[in-house]
Amino acid sequence: MTTVLIVASNVPAQPAVLTEALERFKGRGARVAVACFFDAAELEIDPALAEIRSFAVPKEQIDKRLRTALGRAPANRKIWLHAQRSGWLMKWARTADLLVAIDPRSVHTVWEMAQRNVAASACYGLVPALRALDAGVSAPVTTRLERQVSATAARGVRGARRAAISSAKTTLRKATGQKVMGTPAGAWLWTRAVSAPKIPDRYRSKLAARVHDSAVRAGRHAEAARAATAAVSRITNAATRAELLTKAAQSELAVGRVPERLHDAISAQLTLADSLLRKDRKRAATALSNAWSLASNRVLHFDRLSSPLVDDPAGYLAPFRASEAARLLSAPRGRSVPAAPVPSGRPLRILLATLINDNFLHEIRQRYEAMPNVEVRFLDLDDDPARRSLARSGSSVIEHKLAGHTPYGEKIEEWLRPHLDWADTVFIDWCQATAALFTMPDPGDTRIVIRLHSFEAFNFWPHLVDFSRVDDVVFVSDHLRDLSTAVLPQLLGAEAPRLWVIDNAMDLQRYARPKPAQARFNLGMVGVGSVAKDPRWTIEVLRHLRRQDERYQLLLIGSDLNAKTSVAAKQYADLLKRDLAELEPSGAVQRRGQTDDVPAALAEVGVIVSSSVRESFHCGLVEGAASGAVPVVRDWPYFAGGAHGARTLFPADWVVDSPAQAAERILAATATEEDWRRSGQAAAEHTLKTWDWTVTQTAFDRLFLTD
Repeated sequence: MTTVLIVASNVPAQPAVLTEALERFKGRGARVAVACFFDAAELEIDPALAEIRSFAVPKEQIDKRLRTALGRAPANRKIWLHAQRSGWLMKWARTADLLVAIDPRSVHTVWEMAQRNVAASACYGLVPALRALDAGVSAPVTTRLERQVSATAARGVRGARRAAISSAKTTLRKATGQKVMGTPAGAWLWTRAVSAPKIPDRYRSKLAARVHDSAVRAGRHAEAARAATAAVSRITNAATRAELLTKAAQSELAVGRVPERLHDAISAQLTLADSLLRKDRKRAATALSNAWSLASNRVLHFDRLSSPLVDDPAGYLAPFRASEAARLLSAPRGRSVPAAPVPSGRPLRILLATLINDNFLHEIRQRYEAMPNVEVRFLDLDDDPARRSLARSGSSVIEHKLAGHTPYGEKIEEWLRPHLDWADTVFIDWCQATAALFTMPDPGDTRIVIRLHSFEAFNFWPHLVDFSRVDDVVFVSDHLRDLSTAVLPQLLGAEAPRLWVIDNAMDLQRYARPKPAQARFNLGMVGVGSVAKDPRWTIEVLRHLRRQDERYQLLLIGSDLNAKTSVAAKQYADLLKRDLAELEPSGAVQRRGQTDDVPAALAEVGVIVSSSVRESFHCGLVEGAASGAVPVVRDWPYFAGGAHGARTLFPADWVVDSPAQAAERILAATATEEDWRRSGQAAAEHTLKTWDWTVTQTAFDRLFLTD
């Protein structure tokens, strides 16, 4: 009886064809097995026709050694790596008379089997397999002997080559590993080896990236920088140079450091983008995307207590402003007609648009939905499951901006045109993907209004917005406007949008609740989930206070700090854990966690603290002040010393420069219960008359209801 082994890596496009072939094999008296590298249940084949086995292994069940091999193997070898581990399958492979691959990915596996079973015939496709069966599958003895010798020799050569390569790679990996690079001799040797002459660029780049990464992990940052510099000086290919510098920067970011050659890496990607601009815009877009990914990496701006962008906006963004490709991203394309005035004969139609986050739209939406002369629609781009992926592809937007016309742009036009045609005004909250997408098509006479919060100023999305198609940009504070105009020069000039500073829409009256006397000694922070909130600063304030009076304690309201965003965030979180381990057992610090009833949580807070390094406005602080807590505001370092900041946003006596000053203010304001209640009441009155929704809504009326 002839035995046939069929190997399939994917479900056949036409399962009926396989079923028909199996019936023909059976009709010719053949015994058949089918090895499926997917769920065999998808075939729905009668077991009487063939013995069917599935070799689909869940990723979590794959051992580490095989997972490593699969990660390095080309696609056509992955099936074979799985196959050779199955005793059942290899037994069939050794005894089958006919080996059949029915799809391209299984060809290599059948070829490997044929090298081990030289007596078998091997073919690709079911029709050739049936022909081979009809013709007789046994090869002459002499041919089998020749194939045996040839296959054995070939396997030996391949095995020896793989063993040699594997051994060489292992040796190199160990020789350039963290332990070796952690020694002065190892660091000295390899930082010079990467600049040796006559090494091809691609090998030099890989070696240098490995040496740099090991040196960084070993804490030898100077040697890491020297290795990258030495290798780059020898590399002539622009793409390879950009790739090496980018990998070097990424390895430093991965350990929470600002890369020493960050600007060089960004500039190399931008130089590559400029060189590709007219011959390969897709690759140019990839290079631009790489540059922006580096420049807006969260380690640089969010998971540390400083930002190079804030320190020097013009210098930090200079490579982008010098790049032709980067300038194309925000090049003004204009609009066919100016925005129409507010209609007088019918209700004003307002579209409120966002992506996922509508936290700051509730009061705005309720107010204008209740007005008889206004029609409101709400659009969250994430609510459309068929199109939401379009809103998350910054690289597609970049490619469209470089090309001027792409199928992606046509999809965006098709998606957003009905909304633009309906609305008189589109109010886009958050200057990110939504803002970039709405300014890709010509808005016609629809007015476009964008509100920019602080997060976006450090991101790449505002640089993809065509502000020549935007009528108004709204900020929640003067210092945020100052930073944004320094980052985005297109917001200034005669043709720029109108700029507004309008406070966040907040219903603050609901926070006024009675406070128990004990609250006088309770410091509170609302929201400590990010490094920028810098709760360790407030803990230092607490230490100052408890040296005077141990009744003072700190209530942390909200989720714990997220340490998973980066190594830099984890480094800060580890320091915070030490502080908490010291203070929590005595009750000096209490974590209250996330709550849906913030007014109730604030009723226990006597002093509300803003210890952040940056804030656009800080709603949590203002809500605490509205509750009658005494406000203490650190002079936010990102903006301290500028024309505007915490000192121009809040009353002067709220703002302090240091933990020691904060403790002095708190001790004075809480010296007696009467002093504390008087200070808290004054803060609440100022807050309500300055930032409550009953006050700020008039500014939104001017924004929406006037030309």
